[in-house]
Amino acid sequence: MSQVELAGRVFALERFPVTDDINPLQAWDAADEYLLQQVGGDIDGPLVILNDNFGALTCALAEHNPVFASDSLLAQIATERNLQNNGLDDNAVTFQDSLAGLPEKPALVLIKVPKQLALLAHQLEQIRQVASPQTRIIAAGKAKEIHNSTLALFERILGPTTTSLAWKKARLIHCTFTAPAYQPASQTEQWPVPETGWTIHNHANVFSRSSLDIGARFFMQHLPENLEGSLVDLGCGNGVIGLSLLSQNPQAQVTFIDESSMAVASSRLNVEENLPGDVERSVYLVNNSLAGLEANQFDAVLCNPPFHQQNAVTDNIAWQMFNDARRCLKYGGELRIVGNRHLDYYAKLKRVFGNCTTLATNKKFVVLRAVKTRKQY
Repeated sequence: MSQVELAGRVFALERFPVTDDINPLQAWDAADEYLLQQVGGDIDGPLVILNDNFGALTCALAEHNPVFASDSLLAQIATERNLQNNGLDDNAVTFQDSLAGLPEKPALVLIKVPKQLALLAHQLEQIRQVASPQTRIIAAGKAKEIHNSTLALFERILGPTTTSLAWKKARLIHCTFTAPAYQPASQTEQWPVPETGWTIHNHANVFSRSSLDIGARFFMQHLPENLEGSLVDLGCGNGVIGLSLLSQNPQAQVTFIDESSMAVASSRLNVEENLPGDVERSVYLVNNSLAGLEANQFDAVLCNPPFHQQNAVTDNIAWQMFNDARRCLKYGGELRIVGNRHLDYYAKLKRVFGNCTTLATNKKFVVLRAVKTRKQY
């Protein structure tokens, strides 16, 4: 594993911070460097850092006891590891998810601008609730991803906003809090699934926030029925696959797992609102895939594996999900997935499980099934 320095700290160059057989990816970008150039001097009050993907900002500013807020458990794991790698006390950092409230009257708020504009709006509304006119608010991101709509969002929710010149293809946003008149948006986006009668609620950072994902719609047509035991909606997002499992497998328990706190919260809300009688058959877990869970316990794992981490296209997440599923499934249990046809998940599942069956295909997606057997491959 390679290491490099930034602001006096040493960072592991990791694409996926919780496995050993990984490809290298730099753990910070020019936007992190640009933000750190702005800090300077003492910070007289709480420091809040939002969306620090691998802990570059948090490690560099650990002496100021920052509040680290992120919707990603993987980001927290990476930050904790890099704090440890640098001999820094991770107890000096307050870790919280994006649904928790921020500390009152922060002196400085540093924001890595997220890809999801809805998540940024949610976080700016959180800042609005606690900021004072003295709060320094500085955001940064790739210059090509900071648009007029991004600046308008800061202006509308917080107050006067300016942007910097580009530096190493990164740009800063400076904002002064003046509490302009503003009507907060709903905490969740809502939309119907006519074929089921459900209304789906999505928190700000959940994939396919305003409509049913076409891959999920296809997958819903090819899910197992009348299973008993313990099923998993892995990478659950808003939980629509888990809802289908609860509906079609009335004797089973369904565990909803995602590394996003907002995804798991959305899943819980959707079960409570759409299938209240099945709440007792539902379990919710914010986790890195199935890491740390007991082996040989699940009867089926269902998932739609992501093939991006941040801005990087990668199959590392899918590989981890497939290997974790094989470890955690009972013998005779199945992993069933949906994926884009071009990703060749068939070969990957054949390699991990020693078998794979194609259940359904259309022009874009394929549904595959692999079974855990006792034969070693």
